[in-house]
Amino acid sequence: MGYFEQALLAALLIGALSGLVGTLVVLRQRTFFAQALTHATFPGAVGAAILGVSIPLGAAVASVFIVGVMTMIGRVKRQGNQVASGILLTAGFALGVLLQGLNPSLPVKVDSYLVGSILTVTGNDVALVASVLAFAVLAIVFLGKQIMFSTFDVNGFRAAGYREWPIEVLTLVLITATVVTAMPAVGAILAIALIAAPAAAARLVSRTTTQMFIIAPLLGALAGLVGVLLSRSLDVAAGPAIALTAVALFLLALLLRRLVSARLPREADARRPPRISLRLMS
Repeated sequence: MGYFEQALLAALLIGALSGLVGTLVVLRQRTFFAQALTHATFPGAVGAAILGVSIPLGAAVASVFIVGVMTMIGRVKRQGNQVASGILLTAGFALGVLLQGLNPSLPVKVDSYLVGSILTVTGNDVALVASVLAFAVLAIVFLGKQIMFSTFDVNGFRAAGYREWPIEVLTLVLITATVVTAMPAVGAILAIALIAAPAAAARLVSRTTTQMFIIAPLLGALAGLVGVLLSRSLDVAAGPAIALTAVALFLLALLLRRLVSARLPREADARRPPRISLRLMS
């Protein structure tokens, strides 16, 4: 398999994974958390490059630490998850830039992990994405009912005797794994676009959550494939091309939703029987 075909396969798998897990992000309102995580993993990537170890591994270790810190800050009185995410978003990204500035002669071009460099992905990267995607599919297939129950009715979920923290931990693990595996494709800055945009677009055109879990991965895979093809034809970076394609799909879904919403009232008026007015003759 050539490098370009391998990049297409990686884009397909990463897009499908991002769309699938992005559905959980959108439904459970974890978009800002995912955005903070994409930025805060950057110092882990820089630290891994300094130590000469796997950059995705460094990002994964940093993400585990970040999730723990977010949880602790979120439990502080008068604080919350949004505050914790905002603090770590800026602090993590700033720390990564500082480490990079202190080590200008890094053997690895860490800047590629800000905007992505999917043409340089390896077979191990593709295998990692495939493994995470398989785990995400199995988790949603077997635990989908519990996840949706806890998402839409937390109090009812607790009253039924379920514990909320295992579902929350599973969701955080899936988001973290998706962010780490999406970094080679779209980078730390743009990963949130591939995670949130296809899921948000699927929410606009879906009638049920089941449809959303099917449509979002398809849109994510489409964004990945089209983005890589556009990057080759236009000679631009693959990360921005993939992210902009995902945003374009969201805008297209939004336009389609508005057109359908505007058409339905007109069709309802057309099917409505005409009013008959009776005038009393005096």
